[in-house]
Amino acid sequence: MANSHGRFAWYELLTTDIESARTFYSQVMGWDVLDASAPGRPYTLLAAGDTLVGGLMEMAGEARHLGVGSGWIGYIEVSEVDAVAERVKRLGGAVHVPPTDVPGISRFCIFADPQAARLGILKWPKPAHGQSPASSGRKHVVWNELLAEDWEKAVDFYVKLFGWQKAETKAGEFGTYQMLSASGQPISGIRSKPPAIRAPFWLYYFQVGDLDAATGRLAAAGGQILDEPFELSGGNWTVPCADPQGAIFALEGKRQKKPIGYFKGSRGRRSS
Repeated sequence: MANSHGRFAWYELLTTDIESARTFYSQVMGWDVLDASAPGRPYTLLAAGDTLVGGLMEMAGEARHLGVGSGWIGYIEVSEVDAVAERVKRLGGAVHVPPTDVPGISRFCIFADPQAARLGILKWPKPAHGQSPASSGRKHVVWNELLAEDWEKAVDFYVKLFGWQKAETKAGEFGTYQMLSASGQPISGIRSKPPAIRAPFWLYYFQVGDLDAATGRLAAAGGQILDEPFELSGGNWTVPCADPQGAIFALEGKRQKKPIGYFKGSRGRRSS
C-alpha cells in the first residue's frame, strides 16, 4: 500500500475463552485457525483462504480482574507509535498498553479515546505488512464504526490524532452519521450511541455472502443477534451480533430469502 498511515491494518479478538472463540468463528465465518504462538505468548491467527483476517488471544488476568469483557480491537497503522501515543494523552485520551515491541512482528500501543472507546496503533517492520480494509472481501472486515458518547467530540479527536478527513455526513433515524476518510479513501463512520448501549466502543463489520445463512450458523454456534437487521443503501443488510463470550461485532451481506422472524423493515445508514 502506497500510503498506509492512518488506515486500519489489523484486528484482534481478546477473549476469556480462546478454545470456544476458535470454534465459534470457524463455524460462523469459515475462518481457518493457525497457531502462531511464541514461548510465553500464545497466539492464534485467523485466515480467510490465503489472507489473514486478524488475531486471537486470551485476555490477561489483570484485565479480567478489572471486569474487562471479551471484545474486538482494531489497530491503526502509524509511522511513529511513540509519537502518536503521546498525542493521545495530549488530546485527552489514556494509554492502556504503552508502546511495546513484539520482536519481528510490530511495535504497538493500545489506548482509549476521551470517551473511553478502545483502539490500537501499530507499526509493521515492513510496509504493507497488514491488511487493507479497502481491498478486503468476503470474510474480512468491510467497515469500522465508532458508537460514541458525543459524535462531534469524537470526530474532532480522531481528526487531530490521525489526520483523518471529514467525508460525507448523513442524518437519519440514528442521528448524525459522520464518515471519515484517510488519503481520500473511506475509513470509518462515527455516530452517537443509543442510550441502551452502556459505553462507547468500535464496532467492526464482517462480510458474509448470505446473511440469513450466516445468522443461522451464528445461532447454532451459541451466538446472539442483538437487534433487527437493517438494509444499507447499497443493497446489503447488516445485523449486530455477539459471540458466546459477549464480544460484539456485526455481519454484513446479501439477503437470499424473504424477511422472516427478526428481519423486519430497513433503515438506511451508509452506502455499502
